Parts: sequence; C-alpha cells; structure tokens
Amino acid sequence: MDLYSLLFGSNGSCLVTLDAPRPLASFPMDRFLSLSLFVAAVDHGSLAAAGRQHGLSAAVAGKHLRALEAGLGVRLMQRSTRRLALTEAGQAFLPRCRQVLQAYDEARQEAADAQAQVSGRLRVAAPAAYAQARLGGVIARLVQAHPALQVDLRLDDRHQDLIAHDIDVALRIGRLDDPGLVVRRLGDCRLVLCAAPATVAALGGAEAGPQALQGLPRLAFSGGVSLGEDDWSLRSPEGQRWRPQGPVCVQADSVPVLAAVAEAQGGLVYGPDFVFEAALSAGRLVRLLPNWQAPVLALQAVFPSARLIPRKVRLFVDAVAAAAGGGAAG
Repeated sequence: MDLYSLLFGSNGSCLVTLDAPRPLASFPMDRFLSLSLFVAAVDHGSLAAAGRQHGLSAAVAGKHLRALEAGLGVRLMQRSTRRLALTEAGQAFLPRCRQVLQAYDEARQEAADAQAQVSGRLRVAAPAAYAQARLGGVIARLVQAHPALQVDLRLDDRHQDLIAHDIDVALRIGRLDDPGLVVRRLGDCRLVLCAAPATVAALGGAEAGPQALQGLPRLAFSGGVSLGEDDWSLRSPEGQRWRPQGPVCVQADSVPVLAAVAEAQGGLVYGPDFVFEAALSAGRLVRLLPNWQAPVLALQAVFPSARLIPRKVRLFVDAVAAAAGGGAAG
C-alpha cells in the first residue's frame, strides 16, 4: 500500500471527514516532518517538546501543524497553553500517520541497505537440533556471499529474551506464549513416532497397530514448550486420537540424544521429523504408524522489533524460509 492510500484509503477519499484532501504528491517535501511533529506532539503532550525532539522551536512546530491541518482541511487537535487534545478527526488520523512514518523509515532503511555492504555481527538464537539438521548449509551460503558478515549462532531450546541477550533474530518451533512478539512463519515441522528396527520387528513390523505399541517404554523430551496436551498424540485416518501410555524410561532435553537411545532399542521416540531423517534414511530407525497424522509445528522467526529490520537479518530469514519451503518475504 502506498503512502497516499495509507492516509486517504484505497479510493482516494480520506478515512476521516475532511473538507477537500489534497493528493500527497502536492504537499511540500517537509510533509514528513509535519507528520513526525504531529505524532511527537501527541506522544509528548506538547508542541514545544515535539519541536525540541526535532531541533525546532515551539513556534516552528506550530506552523508545521497548522500547515498540515490546512492541507488536510481539518483540525487535528485542540490546543491551549496547558494541554493538547486530539479531535475526532485527529484520533482517526493518528494511526494512519504512524503507519506512514514507519513505512517511510523502512523504505529509507531498505534503500540504504541496498547500497551498503552486508557486514557486522548477526546474532541468531535457534534450537540446537534444528540448527544441526538445517542451518549448516544456509549459514555457509550466507557468509560465502557476504564475507564481511559474522554469524554468532546461539543454540538453546529455551526461549531467550531477545533484547536482554542482544539477539537479532530467533528461530522458534511450535506455539509461542507471548502474543506481543513480532513473528514471521517460515515453514512447518511434522512430528513422527519412531523405534529401532529390532523393536519394530518384535511388534510385527512397521504396520503394527497402536495396541501393540501401547505399553512400550518411551523416551521423552523434557525441554518441550510447544505441544501441551498434544504431546505424543497421533490421529488415525478415521480421526481417532491416540497416545502411547508406556512408562517414560529416559528423559532428556536433547531429541538427538533420545534418537540415539532409540536406535539402541531403548524404546519409542517422538519428535520433529528433521531430527530423525538421517537415521530413517539409513534404516537405523523405523517410522511407526506412518499413515497416522501427528501435529504440525510452525517454524517461526521472532524479532525484537518490527521496525527497521537490518538487511543482514532479512537475508538470513529469507534463506531459512527458502530452505524450509516457506519462500522469501514479498
């Protein structure tokens, strides 16, 4: 959406009642400063404070606001020596104004990024098992294409505070508990139930039904934050939900370690398909109930802020999305 549409709507008519909105292209080139002063005045409660933020006097800030109101044909705020109060039109205009300024800042950042070398440190947090299975090639191609870039990869299945740990982007799998996070979905991870070939053979083969699996010992992941009641669940082609009920004989916060125990006939193991791919391909593990459906976990990129995401972060996230089948951002 262009800036004119953000302010006046897709049909060119203002979303608040204005006398005669002028096309944005006819406004002076300092119109973005006027918009910034209007937002700053609302945020700080005075035109003087808004002016100081932009290195201007209160009188000059007032002239910008009056020019903005004249261009729109509507009064945006009531002003006195003691306080400012948004009019109804100003209340409707304010969120649009914020969108315009954010879009403008991002456009400037992208234009600058396009001319700048991708360099510096890129701090990425990711689950250890996913990084081991999926990120090696992605990171190698990225640093080969941008030799001045340094990737600092921090592996932890726990959800770290991005700001406190100075992280540029985190990859997370499954449900996110914080609705305030800035998130982009990159792809999906499917869960599978596996066991060693000898374990499966003793049950009658990979087509053994759930009754044969019901009491087998389980190898449980202790670091899960994603599934809740859906943990270990599978659904039959007819829609029947089932979970194995065998005792947990091994518990660990590493799914690859549990996979190794399963390969040694330690019991059933359940987790993301990317962890077991190599063992399944080599025949060291066998997938059980292959026609049953397990929950799908979202692979997501989490950012500390939606504003001014650096190009190095966007390049990394696009590469992970492409590798995961989610494609690049449009």
